[in-house]
Amino acid sequence: MTHTLHRRGTPENLANDYVVFAMSAKGINEKDSATKMRQFMQIAQRYNPVNLGDMKTGNTYSVGTEKVMADIKDTSIVHVVFTDLETVAKVVQEVKDADLGMSVIISGLFDSAKECCQKTGLTLHTVEHSLDIWGKTEKLTPGDVLEVTTMCGHGMVAANLVVSMAEDIKAGRLSPEEAAEELAKQCCCGIFNPVRGAELLGAMAGR
Repeated sequence: MTHTLHRRGTPENLANDYVVFAMSAKGINEKDSATKMRQFMQIAQRYNPVNLGDMKTGNTYSVGTEKVMADIKDTSIVHVVFTDLETVAKVVQEVKDADLGMSVIISGLFDSAKECCQKTGLTLHTVEHSLDIWGKTEKLTPGDVLEVTTMCGHGMVAANLVVSMAEDIKAGRLSPEEAAEELAKQCCCGIFNPVRGAELLGAMAGR
């Protein structure tokens, strides 16, 4: 199970949202894996991710990229976010060629993830998916808000903050990009996509 599974949206607004992350297998190849995960992140940075982070340290918007890179440990799980499949395929190809021995996960639309693997000569090892939300769904926040909050898999982006950001955009106090970056700071792992966030917040504000 990965915390990136539960992103809600349409095929159209999820088409620019991909999380690629790496981790060691605890107790198997964990020792000295920090060096390999740092190499994974160095590869990814060459392709200009819109966010990156380590769940134990923070992300580009909360602590800065340099601190994320410096604080990677054997127990880290490192994440990068991209907005197009072609770039993801290039990253995966380079990571494959580097043969780091780390587990690498692509989170996104199934068909897109499969296409990425095919482009790089890989076979899907495991496919995980969310079974949606069950129960008293009428108590959930509105769908457009959920599309933003579920970009943080640990629920650190509050629904009321999303609504407040949309109101600030509508009033002209913030741009969609500024609001999305503020929300990105809340998501420790760095899996929040500020580009998609700006688009969704702009739509909520009628921009």
